[in-house]
Amino acid sequence: MFEFLINKLKAHPRKIVFTEGTDPRILEASARLLSGTFLTPVLVGNPEAVMAAAEEAGFNIRGAEIIDPETFAEMDKMVALMVELRKGKMTEDECRKLLKQGNYFGTMLVKMGYADALLGGATYSTADTVRPALQIIKTKPGSKIVSSCFILVRPSATGDREVLAMGDCAINIKPTEDELVEIAVETAETAKTFGIDPKIAFLSYSTLGSGKGEDVDKMRNACAKAKALRPDLEMDGELQFDAAVSPKVAHTKCPDSTVAGHANTFIFPDINAGNIGYKICQRMGSFAAYGPILQGLNAPINDLSRGCNAQEVYSMAIITAGLCAD
Repeated sequence: MFEFLINKLKAHPRKIVFTEGTDPRILEASARLLSGTFLTPVLVGNPEAVMAAAEEAGFNIRGAEIIDPETFAEMDKMVALMVELRKGKMTEDECRKLLKQGNYFGTMLVKMGYADALLGGATYSTADTVRPALQIIKTKPGSKIVSSCFILVRPSATGDREVLAMGDCAINIKPTEDELVEIAVETAETAKTFGIDPKIAFLSYSTLGSGKGEDVDKMRNACAKAKALRPDLEMDGELQFDAAVSPKVAHTKCPDSTVAGHANTFIFPDINAGNIGYKICQRMGSFAAYGPILQGLNAPINDLSRGCNAQEVYSMAIITAGLCAD
């Protein structure tokens, strides 16, 4: 999977902002990225502090760009643009104060074209990464919400990799039917980025009418709406998880479905099911989980777990930049 993304980036080298430039995990990942030629780290922070932190940790970050909000030459221009983007919701002084923070400053660097993508959250909360993105980058045309998906990867018995997509496991708590349609379409497009030919299952405790209830109706209706919107995508639902992934169960429960038994892209009814589901795959199914990958924004911006390690930072940087590499 990563070879595929790295090759895309080699053809179209990119710059990625790290909002926490002195964090040792960010510095280690940046040093590793700099040993290639496909992705340039842009570190937010005081240059002396960043270089001192890198030297103390033993990482060579020569070649990285370091940009300090305190001395940024285009700060007045940045402030004016942010005031315009906030459309009267923030004063000039409020914007200037926020732009001293790495999360807002880094997001504006992407907005102004100084970088192509952003990865934050090593010390910021998810909300502190997503909020500036919603306020400044905003949703892309046709998108009403920001959603998320996880990409899960494990070696298969044939020596290849099994790659799955799951959404939404991190952002929308209880999505509506229409929001589920958008989540499904966005998750399918993200899946394609990772080489998945999406076969989408709208998951439930019911398979094509075997169970009853509002949650069953929601998933069935969302699937029908999604099919009408995107007839080019293979999808079915509502499906129980066993029917979605097991050809034998699918043959018994829904023999006429072309998706059941072969699904690789899963849409969960709510964040409870999604978060539990991907973590079961990760912890008991030996899948590596990458994400949450934010969907629906005008530029690739992603969030790290505050418990992440340098390898996860490196992997998420390639994933994030890979989303804009075409």
